[in-house]
Formats: sequence, structure tokens, C-alpha cells
Amino acid sequence: MDKGEEVHAAGGVSEGAKTLGRDRSPDVALEALARALPERINADPDQVENGLARLVLTVIELLREILEHQAIRRMDGGTLSEEQVERLGLALLKLNERMEELKTIFGLTDDDLNIDLGPLGQLR
Repeated sequence: MDKGEEVHAAGGVSEGAKTLGRDRSPDVALEALARALPERINADPDQVENGLARLVLTVIELLREILEHQAIRRMDGGTLSEEQVERLGLALLKLNERMEELKTIFGLTDDDLNIDLGPLGQLR
């Protein structure tokens, strides 16, 4: 831990650390995700599968958007070859297509996967 950085028991970074510009966005994202999820799990057998699918697809969508953002940044920075850009583009396209298939299978929409990430804003 860097000097002056305090981590609260809940895993958050203190206001002092944020002021110093040491806010760790993965911690912020995880805290926001935890706040967006319900406190209790609905154990209705008919609803469990759909709820689990929604949770898993929401996490995958969050990771997909992070990967896409990093890919764009690397392409703009010129650190990828043309072949790497092509492969990355195809992989992201396939992932997007598979996400659409899974949303259809479980009867989910983009709004179902759009969670409030607190200070980071909406997922979509």
C-alpha cells in the first residue's frame, strides 16, 4: 500500500487517497457492482436460472466493455500490428454475437444488464 493510502474494512479507498489521485477503479467498480446487486437472492427454482444468467452475463458484459476500451486505446496508440487488430476485432465481434444469443436464450435485454456503477456511471 502506498504511503497515505488508507483502505476501509469494506475494501474502499479513503477520501484522502482519492484526493491524492490514488482511487483504484477496480475497487470502485466492485463496490458499485455490489451495491447494484440485491441483498437477498431469490431462491425460487423457476427464477434462479434466469437470475444467475443475468448476473453472469452482466459481469461478462462489464469485462467485454473493459477489453474493448483497452483494445481501442492500444489501436490508437499504435502498439498493435494489423494482424493483431484484425484478430482482436474478430474476437470482440464473436463475443458480442454470443452475448446476443445468450440474452435471447434467457429472455434478457440490454436494460437487464445495465447496472449502475456508481461514480463510474451506467454500464451501457
